[in-house]
Amino acid sequence: MTALNPEISVVVPVYNEEENVPRLAREVLEALGALGRPFELVLVDDASTDKTWQRIQEAAASDARIHGVKHQRNCGQSAALWTGFQHSTGSIIATLDGDLQNDPADLPSMIRQLSEVDFVSGTRKNRADTWVRKASSRVARSARKACLKIDVHDSGCAIRAFHRKVLGVVFPFNGLHRFMPILVASGGFNVRQVPVNHRPRIAGISKYGVGNRLWRGILDLFGVAWFQKRQLKPVDVSCTGTPSPNSRKEATRESSATTPR
Repeated sequence: MTALNPEISVVVPVYNEEENVPRLAREVLEALGALGRPFELVLVDDASTDKTWQRIQEAAASDARIHGVKHQRNCGQSAALWTGFQHSTGSIIATLDGDLQNDPADLPSMIRQLSEVDFVSGTRKNRADTWVRKASSRVARSARKACLKIDVHDSGCAIRAFHRKVLGVVFPFNGLHRFMPILVASGGFNVRQVPVNHRPRIAGISKYGVGNRLWRGILDLFGVAWFQKRQLKPVDVSCTGTPSPNSRKEATRESSATTPR
């Protein structure tokens, strides 16, 4: 099946996930197929050292809706996400991790909610992680809330859905994947947080430990806090003649990060 002019782009960064790629592709195709809307799956290989790229090529050969992009050197999760955004075409973008802990079955509901908000961010319920990871996430959340004044319950949860237009208020940096909901909310868009399923890892190993999940994330707070203070917010404008096609009718909106309904 061919994805002509896909409305939805699912972007998944992967690194050394050769065992998970086939099942991941099947689950995404099944979940998004139920929506009845044209979509594409963009798998970004962050220079894996196993057979991940081979598995992506096999998946792409089996279904034209699947596209593969490969980094020539390892750049990290945020860079892989940004590469996926650049190589996708849908007006709606969804993301999830490649380790199968995120459940693609949650995506249809999240995408439907984009008729009401700009960005839907998952919050992992019954989180299938070690107590160390859970504890580090709680500490990082408290620090983000205190420093940035926006409370995103689970900023590290990778399953999200949003309108492409929100990318106009974020920027590519090493750490974007942790702070994207916060940057979108502080940029004037409406962010909704919803509970999502979280599954135990069944293959491969985690690529992120406490050192790069907690301490680097806290250090990034200072940079994001500075950006928040200097960030240009959308403003209402008046124009002579015909308004620019890029102007926004209601540019200024209250920044919000809402809790699950």
